[in-house]
Amino acid sequence: MILQSIKMAWEAITSNKLRSFLTMLGIIIGVVALVVLVSLVNGATGAVTSEITALGNDMVTVNVRDDKGSPIRLEDLDEIASLSAVGDAAPSGSMNTTAKFGYSDVSVSLYGTTPAYYNVQGLKLKYGRFLKSADVENASYVTVLAYNTAEELFGKADAVGEQITIGGRNFLVVGVLEEDTSLFASMIGGYSAYAPFTVESRMADEPYVTALSVSPSGNTDDTESQVKSFMLTRFHQDKDAFRLMNMSSISDAMGTVTGTLSLLLGGIAAISLLVGGIGIMNIMLVSVTERTKEIGIRKAIGAGKKSIMMQFLIEALMVSLMGCLLGLALSWVILEIATVVAKTITFSMSLGVVLLAVGFASAIGLIFGLYPANKAANKHPIEALRYEG
Repeated sequence: MILQSIKMAWEAITSNKLRSFLTMLGIIIGVVALVVLVSLVNGATGAVTSEITALGNDMVTVNVRDDKGSPIRLEDLDEIASLSAVGDAAPSGSMNTTAKFGYSDVSVSLYGTTPAYYNVQGLKLKYGRFLKSADVENASYVTVLAYNTAEELFGKADAVGEQITIGGRNFLVVGVLEEDTSLFASMIGGYSAYAPFTVESRMADEPYVTALSVSPSGNTDDTESQVKSFMLTRFHQDKDAFRLMNMSSISDAMGTVTGTLSLLLGGIAAISLLVGGIGIMNIMLVSVTERTKEIGIRKAIGAGKKSIMMQFLIEALMVSLMGCLLGLALSWVILEIATVVAKTITFSMSLGVVLLAVGFASAIGLIFGLYPANKAANKHPIEALRYEG
């Protein structure tokens, strides 16, 4: 009986293709809205989360706003690094200046730091070396260039061993970092170079540590707690004297925000599916009216209420599911195009989103097909046979 109902539903749908397609259109648009919006949010979330992880998801940063007459010196970082929950601690002083080599020059951010910065920030060398303790102790004028900075000044040539001018002083290039192809790097842009803290602080006329980065030796929350306690003790319990940021907290907050955004956009898209369901119910009511005589004949030859109801319910469900399948196909095309356009972000349909769309479309078909099916099943056979339309 079910197979016969499916066959009859298919014949009814294909007998008026344009009307059937227009009926599906609401479902198609709803499914596309649901799948594409949620997939875009999920893709963007994955990309941002990976970028935060690349920046150092387990890193804690501190910015000093007011040293309260007790500034942090370079040697104080050893005390911070000795805390049980801290792995490494590195300063990150910075200044904007100009780097020159021959006839080439570029505006750079010069970061003053120590060897520990390499591990804290998770940097990678393309060639050469990073800063050494001796460079910091001797205030040596050496520098490590970011890949794009080296490329701007030297092209594809090896920059290690070359002398460049930064802020009017001569520096020896000792290393070049790997190219940063992350999304944040492409958004922020800019050129950078790294020098010993003792050199940069002298050039910037800022002898004290006003910004530092800390890597954990265990749980990041424990690291945050211990560093915060150290800073509060140092700055007389004034929590406004510094700003502490836990990168893992940012990642968690981002997950919460994007999760809420997915639910919000999914809810908006679900409204489109409801509108599509109303379209299905409207057309099914028209179909019931048009096929009144057919219903009367079927009842006259022995078809029961259950049989008539199943036929129209299956027809509504098929319209909804066919619209869903077309919507999923169109969503896949849109997401592939979005991936090509975005370049750095991959958008794809997850199984969960597909199952959600199919489940929601099925529910819409059944719920909005129930009233027309019930109306058809309850028609009196004699009145149905007399109906002239």
